Amino acid sequence: MSIMSYQSIPAVLKANATKYSKRTAISYKKKGVFLSLTYEQFYERVLMLARGLRKYGMTPGDKVAIFSENRLGWAISDFGIQCAGGITVPIYATNTGKQAAYILNHSEARIVFCSTKAQYEKLYSVKDQLPNIDLVVSFERFMGHRSFPVYSQYQLAEVGTALNDEDRQDIEGQIEQITQDDIITIIYTSGTTGVPKGVLLTQRNIMINAEYGAAQLGMPKKEETALSFLPLSHVLERTAGYYVTLMNGNHIAFAENAAAVMENMVEVRPTTMVSVPRLFEKIYSRIHESVDQMPQARKNIFNKAIEVGREYVNKKYITNEPLGLLAWKYKFYDKLVFKKIRARFGGRLTYFLCGGAPLDKTINEFMWIIGLPVYNGYGLTETSPGVAISGIGMIRFDSVGKALRETELKLAPDGELLVKGPQVMLGYYKNDEATLETMEDGWFKTGDIVTIDEEGFVYIIDRKKELIVTAGGKNIAPQPIENELKLDKYISSAIVFGDRKPYLVAVITPNVETLIDYAKEEKISYIDIEELVQNPKIKELYASRIKELNKNYPPYKTIKYFAVAANDFSIEGGELTPTLKLKRKVILEKYKDIIEDLYVTHGNGNIAQHTKN
Repeated sequence: MSIMSYQSIPAVLKANATKYSKRTAISYKKKGVFLSLTYEQFYERVLMLARGLRKYGMTPGDKVAIFSENRLGWAISDFGIQCAGGITVPIYATNTGKQAAYILNHSEARIVFCSTKAQYEKLYSVKDQLPNIDLVVSFERFMGHRSFPVYSQYQLAEVGTALNDEDRQDIEGQIEQITQDDIITIIYTSGTTGVPKGVLLTQRNIMINAEYGAAQLGMPKKEETALSFLPLSHVLERTAGYYVTLMNGNHIAFAENAAAVMENMVEVRPTTMVSVPRLFEKIYSRIHESVDQMPQARKNIFNKAIEVGREYVNKKYITNEPLGLLAWKYKFYDKLVFKKIRARFGGRLTYFLCGGAPLDKTINEFMWIIGLPVYNGYGLTETSPGVAISGIGMIRFDSVGKALRETELKLAPDGELLVKGPQVMLGYYKNDEATLETMEDGWFKTGDIVTIDEEGFVYIIDRKKELIVTAGGKNIAPQPIENELKLDKYISSAIVFGDRKPYLVAVITPNVETLIDYAKEEKISYIDIEELVQNPKIKELYASRIKELNKNYPPYKTIKYFAVAANDFSIEGGELTPTLKLKRKVILEKYKDIIEDLYVTHGNGNIAQHTKN
């Protein structure tokens, strides 16, 4: 049966608990070991939590928040909330107590799940701002403050007490009452452009996105193992990773954290993953760093393998030309080179799904060459998220694919993409003004500037609000330039500025490992990275790298001056969203003096250095 033949996601889980009862549903790491629950076991835990919520007095339509990183408790809570007829309100684990308080108050949640004592302490720090919260439930056991009691998820679910027939009938009766038109979640936008808005999504929004997206991807139906590391608070991982996996009776494993993803890939040996471009940028960088350390003979073999692979993937997937002897050549280099690379990622990966931001064409092509295909997709929180996706027979390395079934696309006069389809949100919670601004005659304004070719492939240019208009009136999309900068082995992150200015400038962060290697080769002495990036030789290194990049662009698109920041952009530092997008306003404010100095004195005497065009 298709997903859409059911009335809700809980109804699908209920069916799968019988159909795939002994199949592994979820794995999670505890005390250094991955443990698992079958579909039958997971469903039982979900029903127990729903029982606890209903006993506490939660009623259908109540909002319940989850303030946690990805883990088993998140999944049990989400499904438990839904099975009890509630609405899940996710909060990013990286949010501060103040940010969490805004979401809890605006959503009118009375119950909040949190993962650890650290998350609980964030809530405790703002408890005076949480008049509506009367139950805090943690996934771990610890002593809370007397004035702010906390219970464990085990306690609320009464895990030690088996479900009786009456309990089961009561909760499953509630599941039967859920319809596709019911709200499943309120997801608050990350708030990079102002106060977060609560996006109202229905069961139908998510279900139809999951079914149509998987169908367009066109992968053969088989038992999959997905490794989940993007935050479940974000709709990309929640729909395309977590729900798609569980609704299709497959196995999802939660990574320990983003830093442990590479290690967890070897342990879990996933067949598929959902990611954002940052992971592929790191994979690309690490592989090329390893190649740089090889003897020349091995470098030559690698480069020849890439040359053959590039011709192979373009003929096979883009131009559909006969392969002939090329297929045998690729098979040879695949066994000699690429298979060994894939083994570093568990050896079973058949494909990645990439969203959140456009993936650089060079990196995407490279991933296909080494036998780790990346299918690009495009969407927003407001579209559940999928609008377009690549799939078998629909590959362009610089495109996000074609529109999903029943999805209409059109361009506004300025190139902004407008979307109409069953995945579009109901609106913003308690914010009719913002809803009216975003919707026009049933069309959702995405805020993204795109092009659509005659075959229907969608190409993302940039966010409308992030386009740079120079003092000379030139319109420039910064993302492609930033992506090309990040391809350089000495650069980790980059951001380009120049709005209403005479030329472009950039703030870049170093790839510390490769920069330290360079410093050793050049016998540069330094105390710390802050001192190293100010060394004249390092400045000249980056100047030469940017000068090479500038050759690819017309004069108005070249970077005239730049600054090197010692510390990489991060979520903790406030420069990145939880899904690793640049917070341009935050970075601009943080480096305001340095950026202004690039225009006034060209950064002379600071950590800045001009390129010699």
